[in-house]
Amino acid sequence: MWREGSWLDLWSVVHFLSGICVAFGLAFFHFGANATVVIALLLLIAYEMFEVIAKIDETVTNRIMDVVVGMISFTPVFLFVIPHLTRNQFYEFFIPILALDIFLSVIGWRESQKASELQKKVRSELEKERERMRLRTERRREKRRLNRDGATTPSDLNKRQY
Repeated sequence: MWREGSWLDLWSVVHFLSGICVAFGLAFFHFGANATVVIALLLLIAYEMFEVIAKIDETVTNRIMDVVVGMISFTPVFLFVIPHLTRNQFYEFFIPILALDIFLSVIGWRESQKASELQKKVRSELEKERERMRLRTERRREKRRLNRDGATTPSDLNKRQY
């Protein structure tokens, strides 16, 4: 369920909430609209770069969409919602959204790790099965070759050595 999608996936919800959290977080600093938008974009891109360093496997389109989704949620919240909130409303919105973002991130990370371990186990089992099938096919070919050459058992083959 938390596996990486080509464009969007369940992680897109986390990136959407993260964009909102970035808007609230940067609003504390009062940098001004243009500077804050640039900083938000750089933060979202930096996080995607961190995912590359951490070897989180995603498609390029998914990485781009993660930034786009974050900016889609950041922009209206920062420009149109936050300026109209009182201090109490600011915290009433920010704290639960931040908590939900953290909660979903932790749950998603755990589930991704479980899925990754399961995938490794399945691949290992598949490799074992492939090797077993390869050996089985090899034995069948050898048996056919022996039958074609008139030998019925491996000991018959030993008697016919040149």
